[in-house]
Amino acid sequence: MTVHKHLDFAAMATLFILCIFWGLNHVAIKGTIGEVPPLMQASIRSGGATLCLLVWMLVKRIAIFDKDSTLWPGISAGLLFAFEFLLIYWGLEFTNASRSIIYVYTAPFFVGLGAYWLIPGESIGRNQIIGLTVAFSGILLAFGDALALPTNQELIGDAMIFFSAFLWGATTVLVKASKLAVIAPSKTLLYQLAVSAVILPLGSLAFDEPPIERLSTLAISSLFFQTVIIAFLSYLGWFWAVRHYPAARLSSFTFLTPLFGVIFGGWLLGEPLSPALLMALLLVGIGIYVVNKPEKMAAV
Repeated sequence: MTVHKHLDFAAMATLFILCIFWGLNHVAIKGTIGEVPPLMQASIRSGGATLCLLVWMLVKRIAIFDKDSTLWPGISAGLLFAFEFLLIYWGLEFTNASRSIIYVYTAPFFVGLGAYWLIPGESIGRNQIIGLTVAFSGILLAFGDALALPTNQELIGDAMIFFSAFLWGATTVLVKASKLAVIAPSKTLLYQLAVSAVILPLGSLAFDEPPIERLSTLAISSLFFQTVIIAFLSYLGWFWAVRHYPAARLSSFTFLTPLFGVIFGGWLLGEPLSPALLMALLLVGIGIYVVNKPEKMAAV
């Protein structure tokens, strides 16, 4: 297995495309909520993607049940993944989407800290700290108005979203620091999808989400996109990248996702686009460049 110290063109192009898809996914979820509640969408996505992944692994003859000592790390990653989404959707009952975006995208900082402490050879340096901070400032610029004067209820939701960001970062670090890092990316993803396919429907029941009464062509298309393109193909690409490249450098690219979400929301849903968006994109781009710039100084 080849492990790169820096992101090459293939990795950066892959991540850029993934962030575009993930930004569009936000719009797909929001546009379907009227017909399919959010946790039910997540349940369908995880269950369907698990089936797609199993078929793909069988066709590619990738071992599923071999003894590779990854069962418990895999289940742990699946639980982190499932509860991350539960907290995000539960937190949105208390706080608004713009506030949640700010807190969700503190995850790269947790990845950086985890990499420093737990992943050999991936300690973060000055460039990474500065770059992550600059990129995050772009998110604050784009969505910062949402931070004004939170209510007690919003603070509860913020805390849930913030902890979900910690779980996201912890999942990435666990995958990179455990034996999950050396197995096929498809098996790593299978653990997460299969566990979440069990947990998320229970969450949907616990939140008493209403049943699906009808499905329009748009809703079916959205569920297909979320299941096949996002949960199956894009997550498979992400875990391929996690296996071969430094975690903190990869996570810096995820700051692009909410900005693409805003762009697609304005284009497809007619939502207002902030004049600060272009400056936010510039800051995120600068931050990503700085994070991935080779650093001569010793890591901190």
